[in-house]
Amino acid sequence: MPRAHPGSPRARAYPGGMTSQQPGRLPASVYRRRRLVVGLGVLAVVVVIVLLIVRPGAGAGENPKGADASKSPDPSASETAKSDGSTPCDPAAIQLTPVTDKESYQPGETPMISMTIKNAGAAACTFDVGTAAQLYAIVSGSDPIWNSRDCQSDPQPLEQVLEPGIELTTTPFAWDRTRSSADTCEADRPQVTAGGATYRLSVSLGEATSASDVAFLLF
Repeated sequence: MPRAHPGSPRARAYPGGMTSQQPGRLPASVYRRRRLVVGLGVLAVVVVIVLLIVRPGAGAGENPKGADASKSPDPSASETAKSDGSTPCDPAAIQLTPVTDKESYQPGETPMISMTIKNAGAAACTFDVGTAAQLYAIVSGSDPIWNSRDCQSDPQPLEQVLEPGIELTTTPFAWDRTRSSADTCEADRPQVTAGGATYRLSVSLGEATSASDVAFLLF
């Protein structure tokens, strides 16, 4: 049997008839696994990028974590005050209407006068509607005939919450058909001219004044 020359290439036998792999290369299955791992890695990177792009818009309707709760649209202190009526009314928003119980009065009939009060604003507010704030004035032409302040007794304030659009009416009282003055409160005063004479009633409440007066006749 011839002897192999030293150093000549010779296949090394392995059990089952297999030969050794070429140096520097790995089995094909290893390369397939590597390609699979690389592919999964690329897919993971793409998923992360998509999430980073989409996520900010997805939460646009949510409150960010740690957001300042003070920026929420809660009612302000002034709105709360208006809703419970503790805010003073603007006199310009108070509508007053003078009222007589009849349009004309026969001899011996006494006119009953009063006023209506309405808050024309958008929110409840507080206003002094007491007898101390009320003023009734009667004129005939340009002649001042009578006003309720001349001989008023025990006037009282009365703070009242006025709801928007709700009309209040003061208690009617009688005008005795006489001319008033602060100097004649205890005197017997003569009756004013009648016979179909026209008189006009206007009213005020603090700084609020009726926009017009109401006419009535005395017979």
